[in-house]
Amino acid sequence: MSSKSNFIALKSILYKEINRFMRIWVQTLVPPAITISLYFVIFGELIGSRIGQMGGFDYMSFIVPGLIMMSVITNSYSNVASSFFSAKWQRNVEEMLVAPVPNWVIVAGYVGGGMARGMLVGTIVTLVSLLFVDIQIHNIWVIIATVSLTSATFALGGLINAIFAGSFDDISIIPTFILTPLTYLGGVFYSISLLPDFWQGVSHLNPIVYMVNAFRYGFLGISDVSLTLAFSVLAAFIITLYTIAMTLITKGIGLRS
Repeated sequence: MSSKSNFIALKSILYKEINRFMRIWVQTLVPPAITISLYFVIFGELIGSRIGQMGGFDYMSFIVPGLIMMSVITNSYSNVASSFFSAKWQRNVEEMLVAPVPNWVIVAGYVGGGMARGMLVGTIVTLVSLLFVDIQIHNIWVIIATVSLTSATFALGGLINAIFAGSFDDISIIPTFILTPLTYLGGVFYSISLLPDFWQGVSHLNPIVYMVNAFRYGFLGISDVSLTLAFSVLAAFIITLYTIAMTLITKGIGLRS
């Protein structure tokens, strides 16, 4: 296919993916805003007032970047996992595989849709947070880079999950038993510097720690990890997950009957 045909195919998949979650925006965009409001009320207003400052900032300001990142991670992942599995279940993926569409276009289209939802929800959550705290921005480019790379990482993860999933129940296993614990233990609600040395070492094995801290640096200028290391971890995950996704689709693993 020519580059023009590839662009048309990519645009079509992206349009389908974005239209899919925008059509049911009450289910895809509103719940994260409500959930994040509850986090702010419970952890920010009620508990945060008793905790005081963390990292030199009031607790509410400290947890804002982590809560935004948590919503981006969850929605980027779930959008691609549910959408691609639905396409696989309805045999739509088989039509794309036999069509003259490069595999990278299929991957980019679905991942782009997941990134769009993740970053749109992140924007909504950020606007909601303005009702509770005055947000400051230390480095806007770090914020943009971190949220883009993180949403791409988990969109790829959702795609791989959907490829291996044999039923709709299977796409909820990883978010429930892996993603949620890693997120809550990823420094969203606390600084890992408060942990004993052993648990600090364990926390550094959690990739979400690097994403949350890089994002927090963009807002507050503080981080528990090196910014260079954080972006290196993100880049390594994207390269690895993209390679796995491309290999699985090329070989038709979990896709062809």
